[in-house]
Amino acid sequence: MRITRTVRTAVAALALAAVATACGGDEERSATQSAAEGNLTVGIKFDQPGLGLRTPDGSFTGFDVEVAKYVADKLGVAPENIEWKEAPSAQRETLIQNGEVDYVVATYSITDARKEKVDFAGPYFVAGQSLLVREDNTDITGPESLSGGKRLCSVTGSTPAQNILDNYAGDVQLQPYDTYSACVEALRNGSVDAVTTDDIILAGYAAQYPGELKVVGEPFTEERYGIGLAKGDDETRGTINDAIDEMISDGSWEAAFEETVGASGYALPTPPTVDRY
Repeated sequence: MRITRTVRTAVAALALAAVATACGGDEERSATQSAAEGNLTVGIKFDQPGLGLRTPDGSFTGFDVEVAKYVADKLGVAPENIEWKEAPSAQRETLIQNGEVDYVVATYSITDARKEKVDFAGPYFVAGQSLLVREDNTDITGPESLSGGKRLCSVTGSTPAQNILDNYAGDVQLQPYDTYSACVEALRNGSVDAVTTDDIILAGYAAQYPGELKVVGEPFTEERYGIGLAKGDDETRGTINDAIDEMISDGSWEAAFEETVGASGYALPTPPTVDRY
């Protein structure tokens, strides 16, 4: 009886382990499977005006939000069945790899290094890195003018921060923060001299603080925003690519841009071409 009871206990433990693995564990989830169950969890930024912003009433607005909802609709999921999850720059790959989100639409630049960990659909937008300064600043006009010990803020784990380290380090004092909203507050209170990230993100903050902040210089990189999803989830990636193409061709892409970003004065760009790598 003791042997039988031991064997049964071991079998039960193995069964529970198998169920746990099937329910999540280290296995990357498929967004298509989640959609078939009627729900999606989508990673966005919560603090980027015009792109991904949580409003005081708890709702979410922005271009990335509209893109995410359009994609969800093509996957068969209504907006009310989307769970929005904050996706800080440094955590986006981890959220995808751990299966905490089905996909990420969060000003997520497609890079070769990131493609080793996750897959991308898109791009759905092409931006360029720029600089945000206080309205009364006259000596910062572009990346070359950041010398002399200027204090520059960007976000940990972001492409713009890495670009500064790689190409414009010199005597720039790069001060990484967890979020761009924290960088903007540091700029407003004089703790840093400039904030760097993509021009469309900075335009949203400048519009949020009119007469106080401004975007300066021409964009000095090209950032192709993609929708991040689990590595190897080819079926979902194909569906999302089709959705982006359709969003552009049916006019929804332009309408979403004008509704969310247009008020900042950022000019409507040429729609991107989806890269079906």
